[in-house]
Amino acid sequence: MSETDDALALARRAGLPSEFLYLRDAFPRDRWTAKLDETAAFWLQMHASFRGHQAHMDGLVSQWRANGDVAALHRQLIPALQSFLQHLDGHHRVESGRYFPMMRRIDPKIGAGIDLLDRDHDAIHETLEALFQSGLAFHQAVTGKAPDAADKANRLSDLIDGNARPLLRHLEDEEDIVIPLIQLRGLHQI
Repeated sequence: MSETDDALALARRAGLPSEFLYLRDAFPRDRWTAKLDETAAFWLQMHASFRGHQAHMDGLVSQWRANGDVAALHRQLIPALQSFLQHLDGHHRVESGRYFPMMRRIDPKIGAGIDLLDRDHDAIHETLEALFQSGLAFHQAVTGKAPDAADKANRLSDLIDGNARPLLRHLEDEEDIVIPLIQLRGLHQI
């Protein structure tokens, strides 16, 4: 992996390089509230939902760390985690399988940015798999009344904490590429 690729890795990235932002410069975030294309508005709603899911899980983890109630964490976090994992995985599959190929055809110049977002999806999928496995281990420990249930809760909580920054970075970067592309070029061209 080259130094440039390494700097753009989701876990390290602090934002997008300027060559990926030419459409956002033409259609900046402060204009995204007025008369958005229906697809762009829906995209932003989906991302707001993922941010809300992440914040909800962060709150549950913080609450558990303050009160230590493993049963309450299990009762609230497992359904929230399951919903989060299903929705985010499905969303990424639609983006990578349908929308990203269309976007490459609409504006080939944005291909490197779309490739970066696809790589992000791969990194996020690894995290989703780790969250699933850790959530399953926590669930089994609680339902089996295992003595290490609190340890499993800690491991899952640490993964949830660790997932937040890269996920939020990806959502913001994806919006900076996709929303202006949809708004300025449209998806109806295909």
